[in-house]
Amino acid sequence: MSQCVSRREMLKLGAGAVVAGGALGVAVADDAVVPQKRPTMKKAVMWDMIKGGSTVLDRFRMLKQAGFDGVEMNSPGGPPNHEIKEASAQTGIVVEGMVDSVHWLQTLSDPAPSIRAKGLQALQHALRDCKELGGTSVLLVPGICNERASYEDCYRRSQEEIRKALPLARELDVKIAIENVWNDFLLSPLEAARYIDEFEDPAIGWHMDIGNIVAYGYPEQWIRILGKRILKLHAKDFSRKQSNEQGRWKGFNVKLGDGDVDWGAVAKSLDDIGYHTWVCAEVTGGGVDELTDIGRRMDRILSLRQSS
Repeated sequence: MSQCVSRREMLKLGAGAVVAGGALGVAVADDAVVPQKRPTMKKAVMWDMIKGGSTVLDRFRMLKQAGFDGVEMNSPGGPPNHEIKEASAQTGIVVEGMVDSVHWLQTLSDPAPSIRAKGLQALQHALRDCKELGGTSVLLVPGICNERASYEDCYRRSQEEIRKALPLARELDVKIAIENVWNDFLLSPLEAARYIDEFEDPAIGWHMDIGNIVAYGYPEQWIRILGKRILKLHAKDFSRKQSNEQGRWKGFNVKLGDGDVDWGAVAKSLDDIGYHTWVCAEVTGGGVDELTDIGRRMDRILSLRQSS
């Protein structure tokens, strides 16, 4: 049945057709149907991607010129909060979230209690900075599996430490967003979902990195399984061919849209779970020209659809 059905035709077909029309995503006007407009995601970049400018305000102006809506800052150790707030007020660039800047070094899975305590303190610092700057989530690498921290230990220790930060996250209304990275931990979407669910707390969710998954899986499958647990997105691409021929990390040396991510499938899976908020690029940045190109690529890949 054609989706281009007029209001008069809908009335003739009856209520059942109206329901079916809604399922097809049509909106009824007087004599014509206007397809429902897909919500537009807000675009951001990571702070370290912005190259050039001597002040926070300079960099925020570059982002604005390149067509971005927001930025993901680092904490602890980022620029002074008062400078960030002033730059945001002058440009309209929003601090959409923070990245815990020490989670790779002072890990919540470390066997040393003193190291884990420092990691927890840094996470709490990032939560407070995020609240002050108007952000809504802090990206966290929960732990690293290695010869010093077994998989079981990483799972247990990281959950124990994160639970200590959850009361502050709830108080501030800032969420902790666990990211999938190459840390040899939480290697399947089913396990990732279980890890989040075991907290039984709405203050924690998932930060989905689309490119990181391609080395061992399919991001569209992760997205569907994690569903509403996904709080934020990182966008980058990955080439399996370059990874296989030149070394694993070389797989990231492709621009958005030029790698093996099936962006049509990703866009459809995001629609399926109802995700239409922020997407933050995590690629090699640059000045205004490079940032503008990144923004255009983000627009293109996120507008794709995969036929059902």
